[in-house]
Amino acid sequence: MNSNDIIETDRLILRQYNLNDVDDIVEGLNNLNVTRWLAGAPYPYTQEDAEVFINRSINDKLYNFAVVLKSENKVIGGTQLTNINTINGTAGGGIWINEKYWGKGYGTEAFGARIKYAFEVLGLRRLENGYFKGNESSHKMQLKFGYKDEGVRRQRFVSKSTGNIEDECITGLLKNEWIKNI
Repeated sequence: MNSNDIIETDRLILRQYNLNDVDDIVEGLNNLNVTRWLAGAPYPYTQEDAEVFINRSINDKLYNFAVVLKSENKVIGGTQLTNINTINGTAGGGIWINEKYWGKGYGTEAFGARIKYAFEVLGLRRLENGYFKGNESSHKMQLKFGYKDEGVRRQRFVSKSTGNIEDECITGLLKNEWIKNI
């Protein structure tokens, strides 16, 4: 990710993480109600976990975006594009939002900006996402953008936060479907 890549919406800024974000990330992810839906986030989530994540994101130039609420200049979540394949024009990714900010549309706003970036800036043609069975708010949000249900990867992940073996429900979005939906 180019460190100059900043995505701005009405209420949010999506930007590269930095070490000043550690406390906000720990606040958001040291919550089992959040991490239980994420494959790779441990619980409890520590300052060291956040520092390792940020340093890896910066050093590997990953497309990991901090979701910053403009009105508070606070990181309230994160979203990313993963497994980017420029030959096939595909990527995956996900999102998390601090529970204190649920129900205000911030996740939908950030996710929509991430989709637009993937299709319009990176020139991708397909996005694939997954969610754990039972995470209906994630599923509903994806459907709003035109994602289609594509299947289930049975027993795909061992959740780092709960230790539970989780099925991953797969959804996919094609650029031409997204264009029709905006």
